[in-house]
Formats: sequence, structure tokens, C-alpha cells
Amino acid sequence: MKFQFLTYCLLGLLIISCTNNSHQIAGIQNIPKNKPGSIFSDTVRIQYPSAVFYHPDSLQLQKIAAITDTMVFKSTMHEFFYQMRYSRIALKKYYPHIKIIEVMKARWLLFEKKDGTKECIDLDAKNDTEGLFVFDGKGEPRLLDMTNIETELRYYFLPEKNPIKKSVQQ
Repeated sequence: MKFQFLTYCLLGLLIISCTNNSHQIAGIQNIPKNKPGSIFSDTVRIQYPSAVFYHPDSLQLQKIAAITDTMVFKSTMHEFFYQMRYSRIALKKYYPHIKIIEVMKARWLLFEKKDGTKECIDLDAKNDTEGLFVFDGKGEPRLLDMTNIETELRYYFLPEKNPIKKSVQQ
């Protein structure tokens, strides 16, 4: 008898805990899959080694906030702020020769390489609200993972120290 009672209690707790988790998961699913487009149609030309931080414009940010769960939005903005802050510190410390560019009021990034070729990136096509592209003036620009910024910068700017690139080049 006690065993059945205990079994029913555990089953009830399991159902309640699953129900509460589904509400939390539903809140997380409120992250927009496609961010709203920018109100600007300008292009930023990048012709030299650079780190390009991009951010949404004010109206775009309001639209993102309106379609995102409030706690998720605040958490994401908090996370981006500190990732970008640390990325700037790492850039200034290890790569002081790299110019830092802030982009808020443009939709397009036009990277012009030393060999004359160009690559254009549409920021509206990037699902992250904020991010960091690096460009060495020669190769392809790369969107970096700011949570691992020091390693990412080293792999991009110093490919000879990257064991993966080194083995591929041989």
C-alpha cells in the first residue's frame, strides 16, 4: 500500500515537473528565427585589416525585442555586450594593428581584398543580432565565435600556428 502511494506521488511529481519545463522551453522558443531587416541600405567598405562589430539599428532592435521573450532578449543582449567587450580587449592586447570598426547604420559589408576581388555580406542574412567579422585584407572575411575569441583570432590572423590549416596546406 505504501509502495503504491509512493509510486503515485513520484508519478505526480514527474508530471508536474515536465509541465513546468515545457513552459520554460516555450519561452526559449520565442527567439526569432529570422531577425527583422535593417531600415538602412548603406554599405560599409573595408579595405584593410579590420575587426568589424555589427549591431542592429534602433528600430531593428525594437522589433527584435517585440518578437522575443523579454527574459531571453535581456539575457542575449547582456551576453553580447560582454562578449563584444572582451573581444575588443583581446584585439587591443594581441592585435593592436587591427582597426576596429563599429557598424550600426548599414546593411552591407563590402570587403575589398588586396588582389582586387571583393566580397559583399548582407547583415540581414545573418541571424545573430550582433557579431564580429575579421578581415586580414587578403583572405575571406570570417564571422568569429566571440566566446572563443583568442583562439579564433589566432587561427585567422596566424594560420601558421593553426595545426588544422597547417596540415591542410601541406
